[in-house]
Amino acid sequence: MMELQRRHVLLAAGAGVLPRAWASPEIEARLREGGVVLAMRHALAPGTFDPPGFKLGECSTQRNLSDVGREQARRSGAWFKSRGLQPAAVRASPWCRCMETAQLAFGRADSWAALGSPRAGTERSNAESLAALRQALAAVAQQPGRFEVWVTHMFVLADLIDANADSGEALLLTSSPNGGVRLLGRLRPA
Repeated sequence: MMELQRRHVLLAAGAGVLPRAWASPEIEARLREGGVVLAMRHALAPGTFDPPGFKLGECSTQRNLSDVGREQARRSGAWFKSRGLQPAAVRASPWCRCMETAQLAFGRADSWAALGSPRAGTERSNAESLAALRQALAAVAQQPGRFEVWVTHMFVLADLIDANADSGEALLLTSSPNGGVRLLGRLRPA
């Protein structure tokens, strides 16, 4: 548990950041081909962590999107719409900033606890969530012509693929043959 916390602190500080790449025709083509998940970090929500005593069902107790973050989410959705890219499913962490990002970008979201912040879980529940995400990614990878969007937190992405993401940035993922996760590309926030 201590090593996981240390890695989260390093990622929050910016260590382990992969080189950035702008959206490309290759990423758009891969989305159309399907069998991938676009795992997106929620749009800009100033601050670092939720305040002590936050409650999932009460947005007023959480760190939420700023006006800039809301606009960022809308622009991201407009990018997809302008290209005729429609995700088969949009899943989001139950945290308000993730649900709002998904709603503003895609007009819908199914809450999925597995995408919730590991900072609120136990070592066991975090391991179960990570296993559920890998299993779902493997299932999507078997479905050509279909892609999903998952809106989540930096720490979930760090645990899933060992990579950091900026607010509103999305990682294009697929399952590797050994059950791992492969990073295919990045979409920077619009």
